[in-house]
Amino acid sequence: MKVDTTIDTGGKFRDMVTIPKTNNLGHYVFAANLKDIEENDRCCLAVQAGKNAIVLFYYNSKVYALDNRCPHMGFPLDRGTIKDGILTCHWHHARFDLINGGTFDQWAGDVTSFPVQIRNGNEVWVDISNASLDPNSYHQTLLQNGLKQNISLMIAKAVIAMLRGQDGNEQNMDVATLKAFRIGIDFGTHFKQSGWGQGLTTHVCMMNILSRLHSVEDKALALYHGLSAIAQDCASMPPRFKVSPLPLPWPELPVLKRWFRQFIESRDSQAAERCIITAVKLGATSRQLADILFAAATDHRFLDVGHTVDFTNKALEALDMVGWDDRDIVESVLSSLVLGYANAERMEESNAWRYPTDLIAILDDAFKKFPTNLENNEFIKVEKGKWNGRDKLVTKLLGDDPQTIVDELLDGLNQGATEVQLASTVAYASALRIAQFHTRNEFSDWDATLHTFTFANAVHQGLIRISTPELLRGVFDAAMRIYLNRFLNIPPARLPNSRSTEEKNGNDINGSGKFHDVKTLLKELPTLLDKQQQINQAGQLVADYLYSSGNSELLLDKLGNLLLREDRNFHSIQMTEAAFRQFSILSCEEDTFNSQHANILIAAARYLAAHSPTTRSQGRTYQIATQLHHGEDLFEE
Repeated sequence: MKVDTTIDTGGKFRDMVTIPKTNNLGHYVFAANLKDIEENDRCCLAVQAGKNAIVLFYYNSKVYALDNRCPHMGFPLDRGTIKDGILTCHWHHARFDLINGGTFDQWAGDVTSFPVQIRNGNEVWVDISNASLDPNSYHQTLLQNGLKQNISLMIAKAVIAMLRGQDGNEQNMDVATLKAFRIGIDFGTHFKQSGWGQGLTTHVCMMNILSRLHSVEDKALALYHGLSAIAQDCASMPPRFKVSPLPLPWPELPVLKRWFRQFIESRDSQAAERCIITAVKLGATSRQLADILFAAATDHRFLDVGHTVDFTNKALEALDMVGWDDRDIVESVLSSLVLGYANAERMEESNAWRYPTDLIAILDDAFKKFPTNLENNEFIKVEKGKWNGRDKLVTKLLGDDPQTIVDELLDGLNQGATEVQLASTVAYASALRIAQFHTRNEFSDWDATLHTFTFANAVHQGLIRISTPELLRGVFDAAMRIYLNRFLNIPPARLPNSRSTEEKNGNDINGSGKFHDVKTLLKELPTLLDKQQQINQAGQLVADYLYSSGNSELLLDKLGNLLLREDRNFHSIQMTEAAFRQFSILSCEEDTFNSQHANILIAAARYLAAHSPTTRSQGRTYQIATQLHHGEDLFEE
């Protein structure tokens, strides 16, 4: 900082006080008399300057002004100690440069410093304008530091400041949210050598979920969860290094697609990554890139228990949000998927898919019967999309004959079902496995049904994006996983229906024997999930609410809120996001509410109840950041 030594400080302190040059841009206010600081035993004085709580230190014949709240957790810095020009906070021992407020402990963050002038030989004036501080730049730097250091509190502070600093302007909050989201995607795809994983997937899920939340507080909390998941996933991991494209002249796109699939087949991730980078450089569209990826992701059955297709779908959704025009981030995101493709477990290698029934052989035979052009199948005798066999297919999917299931799917194609319709039906059937999951099963078995549902959802979303014979294989893979999960529904849990007034009076959620209206039911849900193993009760409450004409948007908001108050659980986040997406699509397709709408959210509520309550430590971290943002005192004597 440049200084101006021509300002009269009254002679005595002319050589002892550094005076910042303000160029008339500062906003100086009187803070204290110098003698009041000198007379203090510790040569410091806490003052209020405008809206700022400031501490003044007299050290080595100079006056320094800092924000009196430690940026870590708000401890009063006037109670700290100075040694060798370093101010140490006594609560968590964070250390700061007295001159500029810079921290030596990254988990604390820098403390704001203020320029000082000495006027009339005794008056201490402090510039509280902070004219040189760019809040947006500062908060983005704070967020990046929080990601690098895996400090959830720092991430929460940055997110709250970025969103709350928009003064309720919804458009500006959307821009700030997208900016924070992009920072997370950019960080996560560069600083984890193994590439796309749970952290980035959680981040995208949270962005999808926050679009259904009503309060700014919940939106910021969702963003915090996603960003913190990335930081945790990348912690102590080596970074990824950028791969260059093939030299010019570049091969044509069909050739790159063929090579990419061949290299994934042989588990050669470096060669495959160079192909996808070259395809981006070649100018491939989002649909063409999705085609390359989904083809390779479905060349083998149910890769990595469904994660490969799900991660691919989430990566594409991330690029939909940040935009496909920035080719650097497109390269970074898509190339981060490749190692997962090459290393994924293939279900051809699994005994469950081979014995006692060879499901792989059944699927391979079915794939040979696919029409060569699904969009214009000459064998279809009815108008495409006029298929009405959804209910029949659901029944077959939940049956115990894999050949019959595959035949029914093929028959649906020949009767005019679109690929998207089949995928939607399979996704719904996979949700029913969760809605009817019996609590007699082992707790870990929830994950088996979860993986099927999230995979089926990802295939459905992928086919909405681009319909190809390769990706259609994923519908059949999901159907076989539903078949393999059949024993988890033996016996099946009863699907809750709307209870009559008499049933409610005699068997309501609280056992109080009182009738509940929809508003009361919604208020009961958080209390229910404060207890363990309220799985069936949560499903019944959601059914009662929806069948009583409860507002589904309010229920989605409540389920999202209840998810966010728990400690981050990857599978619970996946489940909630996929259920929200399936419910929304079904609502768009069918104007009239029916049991299928209800069963999807019943499945989500049951899964969430099975994984609640947690210690909720992450929510406490966010609460601390919120209190600090509002200037509340955390430290009390």
